[in-house]
Amino acid sequence: MKLPKKVKRFCPNCKKHTLHEIEKVKKKKASELKWGQRRFRRATSGYGGFPRPKPKGREKASKRMPIRFRCLECNRRHHSPTIRTKHLEIGER
Repeated sequence: MKLPKKVKRFCPNCKKHTLHEIEKVKKKKASELKWGQRRFRRATSGYGGFPRPKPKGREKASKRMPIRFRCLECNRRHHSPTIRTKHLEIGER
């Protein structure tokens, strides 16, 4: 899927339609202090193989791509519902 770098849409902060810059949301590093991560580390530590089996079946045809919009007037960022696509290119259209 190809998207333009800038698009005009409604800004909830400015309360009007303004020009927005599109950016792909990058996944941040998982915290080692979270309960799920501590449980995962405890399960995978020590002698033995990996405790969880590999998922069966094929890979999904498309993944959810979160997109963030930044208003060029007030510089506030806001999200829209995620898009399902295999490949996302910003600034191509």
